[in-house]
Amino acid sequence: MTTSSLELLWGRGERPSRGPKPGLTLDRIVTAAVGVADAEGLDAVSMRRVSAELGVGTMSLYRYVPGKTELLDLMIDRVQGESLEGEPEPPTHWRDTVEKLARGHLDLFRAHPWLLRVNQARSVLGPGALRGLELCLTGLKGPHGMGLSDHETIGVIIAVQSYVTGIARMEIDTVEAVKDTGVSDEDFWAGQSPYLERAMASGDYPRMAELADDTFSKEFDHFAFGLERLLDGFEVLVSRAAGGASRR
Repeated sequence: MTTSSLELLWGRGERPSRGPKPGLTLDRIVTAAVGVADAEGLDAVSMRRVSAELGVGTMSLYRYVPGKTELLDLMIDRVQGESLEGEPEPPTHWRDTVEKLARGHLDLFRAHPWLLRVNQARSVLGPGALRGLELCLTGLKGPHGMGLSDHETIGVIIAVQSYVTGIARMEIDTVEAVKDTGVSDEDFWAGQSPYLERAMASGDYPRMAELADDTFSKEFDHFAFGLERLLDGFEVLVSRAAGGASRR
């Protein structure tokens, strides 16, 4: 955790007080950095690259941000905050809250794939992150919440986010594989088809050979299926905590 990141996130960081007053602002710097990361990946983000994007000298950025570490902290909080823009009132039932949390988390990764490259084990918590957690807790611990302990409630959030992160990583890895190799997903699997057909005909994999032809079709929504099973599992816990009462 860096004090400078916290000072900047919470609006208490130093601002340039000398020199000309160009249109450069901390907000513009963070916006440009996020744009570079979205378009070219996290490795493309540097103080030099961002300054070039803004059409200013690299040293100009250092008058606003100490370095890339702090810039990344600001970028993460920015995209977390953007995902909450125009957010309606919190859902009235905990299942709706959990589903909204899951789908919002997946949308965030889809919009900003570079987030999967960031180690967020020790995230610097800014306004965007706290606003998201507050909204989530309002739904999970409100009048129609889960009725769980604080530890269990955070456990629910971690379980959902971990599930979504796995799905997002699988999706984004697929997209990056196509980009890196120039081979479409369909062509990649088609190339393996003759070998897999012989393997299935060998009798060595009877259970796999019994699978329907469309078992791995992209038409099946694995994300929605897994999310519903998570919700059903949470429902058992909520029912137990309420002494048997549950919404089904």
